[in-house]
Amino acid sequence: MNRDAVAQMLKDFRLGKLSTEAVLDRLRHLPYEDLGFARIDSHRAIRQGFPEVIFCEGKTVSQAATIAQRCLERHGTLLATRASREIFNAIKAREPRAKYFSLSRTIVVKPARPARPVGHILVVSAGTSDIPVAEEAAVTADILGSRVETLYDVGVAGLHRILDKRPALDAANVLVVVAGMDGVLPSVVGGLVDKPVIAVPTSIGYGASFRGVAALLTMLNSCAAGIAVVNIDNGFGAGVLAHRINALGVRADSEGRQRQRRIRAPHAQIPIHEPSAVSHEPTPDSDSDRDSGSRKKKRPR
Repeated sequence: MNRDAVAQMLKDFRLGKLSTEAVLDRLRHLPYEDLGFARIDSHRAIRQGFPEVIFCEGKTVSQAATIAQRCLERHGTLLATRASREIFNAIKAREPRAKYFSLSRTIVVKPARPARPVGHILVVSAGTSDIPVAEEAAVTADILGSRVETLYDVGVAGLHRILDKRPALDAANVLVVVAGMDGVLPSVVGGLVDKPVIAVPTSIGYGASFRGVAALLTMLNSCAAGIAVVNIDNGFGAGVLAHRINALGVRADSEGRQRQRRIRAPHAQIPIHEPSAVSHEPTPDSDSDRDSGSRKKKRPR
């Protein structure tokens, strides 16, 4: 159940295509469905635009597969993170469209008719070892509806690698920068671009990295402006945040274009009580000329 589905259901009810009982039956699982071991937030797709995402770590195969089946029955789409191959096989047996991304350990079922991706998110990793977390961010932003590109293994140990990709950095609306070890790459990227940068520390590194704490503190203390930091290894959180920022930008651009079209419309189409935003040169009969003329000194006769 999402906003479009609710709108269509209300339209069908108004037209008499759905009975009151049918509408109530569809709404009976809102706002959540109690399975005993889990309470599925069926209302989340209406509030946030995408169904509840399944965090598989700590769940049994049966629990994860049952939750996934209920989500698919309600919404027709699915994202599951930290998923094992066994959980994927159980979900795949119930939904043949399911796909498993082994690097990010994510399971995805896209809608039968996915919307065209919008905007532009660039996911950057410092090293090859950071790719699993970067992939989780990329897969997440992709299924949410953003256009995603990736740029991997461009860490500061070879600074020329990231400097060589300036056009790719500048083209993105939002950048997700994933780094372990010293965690410096987000600061470098943040100093090169004027776009939001979401920094993701990873647990990759030797002993003094404290399983990502060193990278986390480096990112939190970045001197570059415009950087936000998510939790260690939280590619999912970074992907969601990047998509929401990206979607806001796309929406603002669309609304701006609509305003420009209204402004450029013929003057006759502009309501008489609204001032026209179209600039024009004042004519001799305009108020501005009359006002300026009234302020001129009269010549003595």
